[in-house]
Amino acid sequence: MKILVIRFSSIGDIVLATPVIRCLKQQLPAAVIHFLCKPAMKPVVETNPNIDSIHIFRKDDTTLVQRLRDEEYDYVVDLQKNRLSQRLCRRMHVPYSSFPKLNFRKFLLVLFKWNMMPHLHIVDRYFRAVERLGVKNDSDKLDFFPEQEDFKELENYPLPEKYVAVAVGSRHATKQIPAETLEAVAEKCRLPLVFLGDSNDAGIVSGIERRFPDHTLNLCGKLSLRASAACVAKAETLLTGDTGLMHIAAALQKRTVSVWGNTVPAFGMYPYQPHHPENCIILENNSCRCRPCSKLGYTRCPLGHFRCMRGISPARITELLNQTE
Repeated sequence: MKILVIRFSSIGDIVLATPVIRCLKQQLPAAVIHFLCKPAMKPVVETNPNIDSIHIFRKDDTTLVQRLRDEEYDYVVDLQKNRLSQRLCRRMHVPYSSFPKLNFRKFLLVLFKWNMMPHLHIVDRYFRAVERLGVKNDSDKLDFFPEQEDFKELENYPLPEKYVAVAVGSRHATKQIPAETLEAVAEKCRLPLVFLGDSNDAGIVSGIERRFPDHTLNLCGKLSLRASAACVAKAETLLTGDTGLMHIAAALQKRTVSVWGNTVPAFGMYPYQPHHPENCIILENNSCRCRPCSKLGYTRCPLGHFRCMRGISPARITELLNQTE
């Protein structure tokens, strides 16, 4: 079979889709797997050996539908399931299926705090999209494949022998660990902290770097995505919010301390390590009654207090990080 898998973005969502891709490849004899994503997401999947070809999705691309039709797919697996992806599936005129996105249940949890979400990880929900093909979850790990050149990129920087990697930024600010929390952690953490993120995140931790120059390394904006993954692979632990790097760390089977702000694990997108669940430590402020305030996030706390993050003790975070030494 020739199969197209659709997942436009984002980093974490695509990494969470990799078990479906692997099982399609392994469980369907001689399957050819193509993947459709946004341009910025290509580095997430371009080294995945289970993907035979990558196609790029752009909203203004008027030739995409015809190019995909020309591929003569037997089946389309839509793991995005939004208006654009569903329209694309219909226009391709081939059989397709998707998964239960449960947006109404998420709406109830966000607006009324009624948790009607199933106790089921998003990975297991994704597999509903391939039931018709007889493909089942192998209950193995997520996949991410940094290459030797990604590790070589790290040689340009003075990485400590042992360190804690810290995912600084997030697409949404209400998922970010506050700078004052990171500063308190840097003061008490026994291992040095290596900060990862894009160029917009560099300023968030610049003051921490100045205060603890011998105990921190700010690599925000200096590494490619896969080099950041390589940095996580070499770390003792990753400290992170609800981010794409959190899921990459899970794929790399790394110990992760994840600090949750406006989103909640109940949405089903918590770290996925079925063989090593002890690696996935989740911290959340369950006394903050206004969370979750969104299934995605905001540029700032809608109520102005950001208690969901600020209510989590830096001492507790540090205690967990110091257990890795």
